[in-house]
Amino acid sequence: MSTELRYALPVEQTEWKVNAEMQTILRWEYDDGRDQLLKLYDKGKRQQWDAATRIDWSQDLDPENPAGLPDQAISIYGSPMFERMTDKEKANLRRHMQSWQMSQFLHGEQGALVCTAKIVQQVPQMDAKFYAATQVIDEARHVEAFSRLLHDKYELAYPITPPLQSLLDNIISDSRWDFTYLGMQVLVEGLALASFQRLRDQAQNQLAAAVTAYVMQDEARHVAFGRLALRDYYPQLSDAERDEREEFAVDACYLMRDRFKGREVWEAVGLPVQECVDYVEQSVSIKQFRSRLFSRIVPTLRDIGLWGKRVQAAFVDMGVMDFADIDAAALLEQDNRVAEDFDARRVAP
Repeated sequence: MSTELRYALPVEQTEWKVNAEMQTILRWEYDDGRDQLLKLYDKGKRQQWDAATRIDWSQDLDPENPAGLPDQAISIYGSPMFERMTDKEKANLRRHMQSWQMSQFLHGEQGALVCTAKIVQQVPQMDAKFYAATQVIDEARHVEAFSRLLHDKYELAYPITPPLQSLLDNIISDSRWDFTYLGMQVLVEGLALASFQRLRDQAQNQLAAAVTAYVMQDEARHVAFGRLALRDYYPQLSDAERDEREEFAVDACYLMRDRFKGREVWEAVGLPVQECVDYVEQSVSIKQFRSRLFSRIVPTLRDIGLWGKRVQAAFVDMGVMDFADIDAAALLEQDNRVAEDFDARRVAP
């Protein structure tokens, strides 16, 4: 079956083309690598894995709750609309809600695949080209894994949300190599890690949890890659150049924060769209969830030196400044340990 037929809503186009101009940099100095980046490159080589064999695809999903998530994960949980639904309708909503979320993971991973290939082409340092090359195959593997999970197990998919598409448009079309790092490695990947963590830690279905845990192990390295590269580069910028990047980061954070309204889901399952959106906008639990999404981004932006008044004011407005003091490196190392724990459980007698 064509994967296009899995979509809950019509897909207006099967190809999405972004016009972009960029330089291709070839470098003839091969021996000036930074130790930390080369160590990350070595780690990336060692941690390559095959989605077809590391994951036990024989596991089934419950069609009424594919990932085995609590109903509290549904953004309209507790609302009058949710309480009026029958058990059958709630089961259908669970499947659609989880498929919608997983679809955005899939589309984001394809965006990361394109952006990382772009980094190989654009970035001037050879050590960064080396590492980015390992990430290209990582992202292809993530697209493979999420696509297989959605199309073979969920048997339902959603188009990309307009906010995510808009952000990817901006990242892919910008000709400056550091914007690709900032947009994808720091912002999109950082937000994805926080979203993945919620699914990984709450999912009762081991297939859905394992796919997410293994992807997170790779993503932890990717965020570290962006942090190392930009931490060296941003101190060299002028105040005007740094301010431009801070403006981009703030706009992207607001865009990503507001992308969880779920309009597509409410429309597909026949719920009153505006009532659902209004409830989500006022929901205390959703506001808490949105704030936790920035637990990876806030300390990373501080670490790379994008910490001017504009960024700090935005994070105060979002209520996420408390994340500034989090040890981002420790979180990334924990992601690696959790993936290894999944491996250990799989091979245990």
